[in-house]
Amino acid sequence: MSIIKPHKMGIITGPGTEYLAGKVVKHLRHIYAERYKKVAKNLSARYDISEEQMLKYASFIDDLSSKKIPYGKYPQNFTCPNLEIPVKYTRFLNGEVKAEILEPVRGLRVYIIHDVTNSSPIKVAGCEEPMSFSINDHLMFLFTTISALKHAGADSVTLILPSYPYARQHKKSSREALTAAMFGQMCESLGVDRIITLDIHCMEIENCFRTVHLENLHASYQVLMELGKVIDFADPDITIVSPDTGAVSRNKFYAQILHRPLAMLYKERDYSVVTTGANHTNIKSINLLGDVHGKTVIMADDMIASGGTLLIAMKTLRELGAKKIIIIVSLPFFNGNAISEFDEAWKAGVFDYVIGTNAVYHGDDLLSKKWFIQTDASELFARVISRLHHGRAISPLLNNRKIVQRLVDDAQKEKTEKTE
Repeated sequence: MSIIKPHKMGIITGPGTEYLAGKVVKHLRHIYAERYKKVAKNLSARYDISEEQMLKYASFIDDLSSKKIPYGKYPQNFTCPNLEIPVKYTRFLNGEVKAEILEPVRGLRVYIIHDVTNSSPIKVAGCEEPMSFSINDHLMFLFTTISALKHAGADSVTLILPSYPYARQHKKSSREALTAAMFGQMCESLGVDRIITLDIHCMEIENCFRTVHLENLHASYQVLMELGKVIDFADPDITIVSPDTGAVSRNKFYAQILHRPLAMLYKERDYSVVTTGANHTNIKSINLLGDVHGKTVIMADDMIASGGTLLIAMKTLRELGAKKIIIIVSLPFFNGNAISEFDEAWKAGVFDYVIGTNAVYHGDDLLSKKWFIQTDASELFARVISRLHHGRAISPLLNNRKIVQRLVDDAQKEKTEKTE
């Protein structure tokens, strides 16, 4: 397989994921264009041939690998093949859904990019007006797409799911379903080869798989790039705070990277009360293990759903003397009235910023808020797809501690040198 062209690669966009998938495809084209420039330059020097001859040879190899018989002259410039496979999604009046693949996919390695949490109005065939779909609607679109691909002869199917569905239903008490495992088993039965997700809520979910490979990405580098624009990494008054016991390891990662202390909030809950929103939770009291007085507090979590826990935590930290509070999160869902409740809290001075990725869709109702900073995770997905497709190691993207550490250390070193 050529390392400069993604032969036999196909990208499918799930309904409502056009923005993210479009950016991923754009990055993929850029990756292959840059790779060709580097390869062409090195091989031209190595074999003492011109770059024009190199293009001719590369085009010849591409034509030999193509499924179609080439006609006409060879291209005068490097061109990345069309990666996107069109799909027609239909919803019938009775609620049933269908996915129809509009181009041949036999022998292709197909990557489906689908934000199954997107609840914004989406236009599909069979609906006169855009309508909102639940996560279960999205899953049926996903399952019918996978089935259509396997019946059409696709060589492999990889799911790019920024948010793993039902990830919080990974354990049970009494007679409950292990829905996170059930979703994975359904994907296995349909013939899925790999699932790529972002900051999964619980890594134990991978234990439910027998044949599917689960790859969990981290957006820490992308988040820290934006965080560095609003704080000084060399500030000695930075403190990392874990919002609960479940997020300790995630926040320990940032504490080690930034070389700053780690504190933790412990919540006492009344489980006779059902949490219904950010202002109606079952949290009775919060205790802090550590010191935040006069500190810049950074709290990291995998997601913001209703946001009730974080709002109470931030109010507690502000009362304890924190001078600045910044939340960093991979999946900013902001379900229900969370956006308006966070906006009210920001106006009241409860926190300063929330930094989240664009892996899950949001409109201007969130993006227009002064307190929300969005970071781009699409290049991360593009690089994983490219590495997987060409059989290259993806471990540097799964464990990015070294590159993140270098980013922070360089910033702190530069600040120290300027001070001296």
